[in-house]
Amino acid sequence: MKSDIIIDVQPKEVSIAVVENDKLVELQREKQNVAFAVGDIYLGKIKKIMPGLNAAFVDVGHPKEAFLHYRDLGASYLSVQSFLKDVEKNKGKSGDQPSWKKMKLEKDISKDGAIADILKAGDQVMVQITKEAISTKGPRLSGELSFAGRYLVLIPFQDKVSVSQKIRSAEERARLRQLVVSIKPKNVSVIVRTSAEGVRVAELDYELRSLIKKWEDTAETLAKKPKNLLLHEETSRLLSLLRDTYNSNYKHIYINDKNVLDATKEYIELIDPGRGSIVEYYGEKAPIFDHFGITKQIKNLFGRTVTYKSGAYLIIEQTEAMHVIDVNSGNRARGSKDQEDTAIDVNLSAAEEIARQLRLRDLGGIIVVDFIDMGVAANRQKLFEYMNEVMASDRAKHSILPLSKFGLMQITRQRVRPSTTVSTKEDCPTCGGRGKIQSTLFFVEEVESNIEVLMKQENVNKLDVHVHPFVAAYLTKGFLSFGSIQAKWRKKYGKGLTIVPNQSLGIVEASYIDNEKNDLSHFLEIDVKEKESDA
Repeated sequence: MKSDIIIDVQPKEVSIAVVENDKLVELQREKQNVAFAVGDIYLGKIKKIMPGLNAAFVDVGHPKEAFLHYRDLGASYLSVQSFLKDVEKNKGKSGDQPSWKKMKLEKDISKDGAIADILKAGDQVMVQITKEAISTKGPRLSGELSFAGRYLVLIPFQDKVSVSQKIRSAEERARLRQLVVSIKPKNVSVIVRTSAEGVRVAELDYELRSLIKKWEDTAETLAKKPKNLLLHEETSRLLSLLRDTYNSNYKHIYINDKNVLDATKEYIELIDPGRGSIVEYYGEKAPIFDHFGITKQIKNLFGRTVTYKSGAYLIIEQTEAMHVIDVNSGNRARGSKDQEDTAIDVNLSAAEEIARQLRLRDLGGIIVVDFIDMGVAANRQKLFEYMNEVMASDRAKHSILPLSKFGLMQITRQRVRPSTTVSTKEDCPTCGGRGKIQSTLFFVEEVESNIEVLMKQENVNKLDVHVHPFVAAYLTKGFLSFGSIQAKWRKKYGKGLTIVPNQSLGIVEASYIDNEKNDLSHFLEIDVKEKESDA
């Protein structure tokens, strides 16, 4: 399978698209400088104990208090708290700080204990975010700290080695266990991931050292009495995605930002030496998602109705409690003599598209699928097995139940971050959906006025004006014996002016990008407001 990654870096957001055989299968969007991400470690303060829930609410600086359940404290919670107390005692004192390598580990807490017996309001705790804030809920926390790499996961305040059971060879599991035992320090546990199968000891040793360095940096930050609550910030979403999904099937990674390009190339060389060349810079004028057909796929795939094969379609609804997917045969049912054959064919194709949609939208929680009714038990079993097969590549933990007697399939899928939503219905940017829009003639005049401000008054030498493809065609095509509007503008304002079609913009929207890829639209808005205030 051919797999590519396309990364669109914008001033406020980074979008990451994973494409398999030219089909979009994953879309991740991350706000720049996002806070409270999965993997971040904080020094929190217990605000409230809830004995009925056997949980506590913790202040980590988020607008909503974070949630910490007793089961998520971790068996080594007392050791974590002992280290934290030693650090607090030694703050401000000269000499060596407490060493996590030399400390004596406390006994594990009971699995069936009560949180009120261990914590009280006002206590400080070291916690890690396991789920981002979703809707009205604050972040979910864990007291068991972990640092994940490509091959290994490091867990402080424990002392054992575990090897993934997905590595089938007993000899390989024994080899990996022996290697890690020989190189790991005291008072840390290491989980060997499935991807470590066949990896040389030098690579495992290098990654283990880097994970230990992250933990030591976290402990050092704690000892310095941080001004804010953040002790360790997880790597960027981009590198996290590469860490978890990267394999030799990736043929290309395209990026439209040189700074991110360098960091990504360095990371690929780190985890897979010699393959940094697959990271390529995209420097064309057309938006990167438009060039690779991502924008069109996003518009087609994120609507309420998703067409997938010969007129068959899905209807995807989100409620407060669950996601509901309805499978419809559409035009396939017309003229069909064998209803059972049609049903199994449509359902199998639907299973493939549903697996894709769950990854693409990152849907989590409970998903109920209403397949087309089938009378043959063997076909129902075939559908259940095929759904398991097509979801095997989904990294999120999931569970699938066989079809019920009502033809419903229940799926649970791990939810770590809010679901990805993209509005496919576009309100007019001028009228706000009221049905009246600015005349396109006036819009062209407005664009020219903005070009004049930027290129004549503000001396912008090179300017790319992004507009809807229909508007771009109007501006760049010549008419009869006359030159195009773009040609006239270039003659009037300078040859550094270029009209760029951009599918993500509305019919009367425009953005103005300078040579350093800065969006100057905000500058124009400020300029308009200043003129209005002067008036």
